[in-house]
Amino acid sequence: MIDELRQIAIFAKTIEHGSFRAAAQALRLSPSVVSHHVAQLEERLGTALLYRSTRKLSLTADGERMLLAARTMIEAAENGLHEISSHTDQPSGILRLTLPAILSESEIIRHLAEFAHQHPLVQLSLDFSDDRRDLISDGYDIAIRAGDMKDSSLKAQLLFSFERRLVASPAYLAERASPKAPADLDTWDWVELAPVWNKKTEFRNARKRSTVKKLNSRISTNSAQTLSHLACAGAGLAIIPQYLAAPQVAAGKLVFVLPDWSVDPISVFAVWPPNAPKDGLIKHLVNYLKDNLQQMQ
Repeated sequence: MIDELRQIAIFAKTIEHGSFRAAAQALRLSPSVVSHHVAQLEERLGTALLYRSTRKLSLTADGERMLLAARTMIEAAENGLHEISSHTDQPSGILRLTLPAILSESEIIRHLAEFAHQHPLVQLSLDFSDDRRDLISDGYDIAIRAGDMKDSSLKAQLLFSFERRLVASPAYLAERASPKAPADLDTWDWVELAPVWNKKTEFRNARKRSTVKKLNSRISTNSAQTLSHLACAGAGLAIIPQYLAAPQVAAGKLVFVLPDWSVDPISVFAVWPPNAPKDGLIKHLVNYLKDNLQQMQ
C-alpha cells in the first residue's frame, strides 16, 4: 500500500507540473524514476492514465478519475500534516521563487532577507530573470510578476506598486531646448524595455493627460538596469523605476525630465498554484510580503 500511495503522489505531481522532467525537479528525483512510478501505477490498475507525446502529457478518462482521487488523498494528508505542524514553533521547508530582474534592487529583497532571518528553517531559492518563467513547468512555488496579470488559473495577491520616472543624462539634455510638456518629446530619442517597444506612453499631471508617440525609439533592451545605464550614457530618454532613478540622479548621472508629470505605476503580484495548501509555507511568505510591502505605499 505504501508503494501505491507513493506512486499516486508522484502521478499527481507529474500532472501538476506538466512533464516528467518538471515533476522530477520538484521531487528531487530523476525523470526516469518518476516515469517508472507512473508506469507501475498504470500496471497496478491495469489501465493507461496518461497519453504521452514528445511535447506534453494528457490525461485519459481513467487518468482524470485517478487525479481526482489523488488530489483528495493529498489534500487530506496535507491537512493532517498542517494540523500537526501548527503545534511547532517555526515553519520549515524550501521555497523556490522566480522574480523579474527589475526587482533585484527593490525593497522586496530586504523583506525576503528579513523573512529568511525570522524563519531559519526555511530555505529560499531565488531566480531573477528578464525572461518570464513558467511557474508550473519550471518547478517554482511562487512567481513575482510585474505588470498586468494574464494567467487567471493561478492564485494572485497584489504586493505593491512602484513609481516610474522619465530621465535622461545631463549631456543629452544640454543639446536640446528644455521641454515644457510631454508633447515636446515626440521627436526625442528613446530607449525602451523590449516588451513595450514603440508603444505610446501617457503622462499625467494635476490637470490633464498627454500621450507621447516615441517616434525615435531606436534602442530596446529587456533589462531595466541596462535601460538605466543606456540613459546615463546619453542614448536618450528612458522611463525607469524610481528606486533605480534616484541614486543616479543623486550622483548627477541622470536628471528627472518633466518632474511635474508622471506615468502610471507598475503593480507587482505574487502568483502561485491554485492547489497549494491554504495555510502552507507559500501562503505564509505571500502574507508576510503583502503585510510588509504594502506598508511602504
